[in-house]
Amino acid sequence: MQPIRYITRKKTRECMFVEGDCIDIDPVGKTVVVEDNSELKGDVSKQTLKYDYLIVACGAENATFGIPGVREHSCFLKEIWDARKIRTKLMDCLETAAFPGQTESEVDRLLNMVVVGGGPTVSIEITEFVTNLPIFLNAQGVEYAAELHDFLVEDLTRWYPDMAGKIKITLIEATNNVLPMFSKQLIEYTEKTFAENKVTILNNTMVKEVKDKEITVLNKDKKLETIPYGLLVWATGNTARPVVSNLIKKLNPALQTQRRGLVVDEYLKVKGADDIYCLGDASATKFAPTAQVAAKQGKYLSDRFNRIGYLEADKDNMERSGVKFSDAVSLLPPFSFDNMGMLAYIGSDKAIADFPGGIQFGGMMTYYFWRSAYLSNLFSMRNSPLTSVEAKETKATAAVNLTIFVECFGIPLDAKVVAIF
Repeated sequence: MQPIRYITRKKTRECMFVEGDCIDIDPVGKTVVVEDNSELKGDVSKQTLKYDYLIVACGAENATFGIPGVREHSCFLKEIWDARKIRTKLMDCLETAAFPGQTESEVDRLLNMVVVGGGPTVSIEITEFVTNLPIFLNAQGVEYAAELHDFLVEDLTRWYPDMAGKIKITLIEATNNVLPMFSKQLIEYTEKTFAENKVTILNNTMVKEVKDKEITVLNKDKKLETIPYGLLVWATGNTARPVVSNLIKKLNPALQTQRRGLVVDEYLKVKGADDIYCLGDASATKFAPTAQVAAKQGKYLSDRFNRIGYLEADKDNMERSGVKFSDAVSLLPPFSFDNMGMLAYIGSDKAIADFPGGIQFGGMMTYYFWRSAYLSNLFSMRNSPLTSVEAKETKATAAVNLTIFVECFGIPLDAKVVAIF
């Protein structure tokens, strides 16, 4: 992982990084309340910070759809600590199953790894290795199931040879098929690859309740059945974080019409608020909530703020020339997005790709393209070779739906810019 302070210390402008949770935003007073989220707290654990411009880029949180037991018993695919929890739970399942005298029925339950949600990942990859065990963290279920299969097949046979053939992976999807945004041919290729890898896909299956050892689902025949599990990974949709939901309630309801995020205009400015911008999963736009979109939104806002800074530095000259500062800002271009296509890893060193213009392909060569594409998007030159070497050694990777950090530190302004992420 790349620490934020490693990045901010190299910036030419003053940067203050605060690790904590933003629990409240006051759009009128232009303040944010930040609370220390570490286990060790000092005398001061809550602080109110003022801003001139605010960028909300805190992403979203997992949607449980009100299903009982999901939050209590599932592992999510959102934060770094989610990855650590998954790794710990996975190894606990294996070790408990290997405990002397364990019953066969309990071994079968512990070695059934269930993934709920069959969408693709759209994220930038990072890899963290602790005690030589990879942390798996994907944005959605298909790639997690694929990576989990590779890890269990390629590494488990050496560590737990007696259990190698007993591991089961079950992928549950509520719609007709996994990867619904890909073409029919690529969906069929993915399902065929999963079948070859003995990964069970349950389409048209909806989770109704989650307990500590089993889940209740409504299957494709509209009948209730229970599925025992050892590890349950919840990789379904997103919902707005509390701080975003609370901000929406403070703004004009005629302008903020979406519950899933902040409604923004074509300049990514939050409607009904002054000097607040939003990007990524925290926003509600016409674009898909993907890392590809968020990355381009971050670059756009960085460029926009820099241009505003240059205009403000030349404000006096413009006014002498009869040009209003506000008019000059209004001429800045709006955000535009060109879809670069979609990639997804499906296991056994195979991937699929779907690009504009009907260009589609899949297989092992696509895997190398997928790998190089994501390595090129890593946040620093330091992480790219490290990730490449470690992935080659273990043939296991991890991906995280990163909220893109807006690099707007080169602004020649006296204004204070706060980015929540």
